[in-house]
Amino acid sequence: MKQTNVSIFIPHIGCPKRCSFCDQKSISGSAKAPSADDVSALLERQAAVLENSGMTAQIAFFGGSFTAVPREYMLSLLEAAKRAVERFDAYTGIRCSTRPDCIDEEIIEILTKYGVTAVELGAQSMDDEVLQKNLRGHTAEDVRRAANLIKQSGMELGLQMMTGLYCDTPEKCLYTAREFVKLSPKTVRVYPTVILRGTMLGELFERGEYKSFSFEETVSLCAKLLDIFEQNGISVIRMGLHASENVERDMIGGVYHQRFREIVESRRFLEQLLLRLKPLEKGVYDVFTDKRNLSRAVGQGRENLAKLGAAGYRIKFRGREGAYMEISPRAPKKGRKNAF
Repeated sequence: MKQTNVSIFIPHIGCPKRCSFCDQKSISGSAKAPSADDVSALLERQAAVLENSGMTAQIAFFGGSFTAVPREYMLSLLEAAKRAVERFDAYTGIRCSTRPDCIDEEIIEILTKYGVTAVELGAQSMDDEVLQKNLRGHTAEDVRRAANLIKQSGMELGLQMMTGLYCDTPEKCLYTAREFVKLSPKTVRVYPTVILRGTMLGELFERGEYKSFSFEETVSLCAKLLDIFEQNGISVIRMGLHASENVERDMIGGVYHQRFREIVESRRFLEQLLLRLKPLEKGVYDVFTDKRNLSRAVGQGRENLAKLGAAGYRIKFRGREGAYMEISPRAPKKGRKNAF
């Protein structure tokens, strides 16, 4: 049975800090915090949709720092979610996102009491200079402490990171990924920085004092991050912000694309294939991959084929069930050019 999330956004009200990049109204698409009654009504409607489609879901409180919202309000939302889990078979648990410095033993006890099954920490970086320059208000050590409390409680740990923040470098991002691996999260989300009008980053960008990574740099970096996490058994459940009219309207820089994950996976496939082809003679090859992977292999706008051709390899991608990357030399037909 397919699993998804029913996401409930709690914009801004729980955040003790306003970070350099943050405009939750644009990111969440919502300026109004939902009441417990709103949540109950939404979950009842969505339960019917899930059951009719044969799906299950976790109830996910995202958007702000959930465990830092006013306590009475947080408890009312947790109670609404707990009732929905008990009432509807479509709901399998509750997850929330929060800041590392808004997790302590008391919060862990509350979350456990209400049946929360997963907590995602918005760590963003494990480099203390990056955290300080972007007004995060917590340290890398706070991330380690909170992550360990969550894991010790038996709840699933998720970590979120950003790339291209103020004072960030690709090397610092790779360091963050390696530090995440040491904490053994179940899931990770990777968000390239989007520079929004009206934020601190937006002001720095407009004054020419800050420039994020280019699209090309970010794709290449995120392909490496994807490798690091997946090779260590960590599921990357999101890469890039969700499609949003508000983000597209307010964005003045940074990296955003509705199909960013697919672009990254396509780049990773290309780099792996070039590595496999490097010891072979330049020439014509068939590369077999599962049909579900063909568009990724070819690349957007057939970009991968063009780059392979520039490297001296004429490639024909062919579907083969279950294959990922199987290379076979192919003799070109006489009197006919090989098509990419």
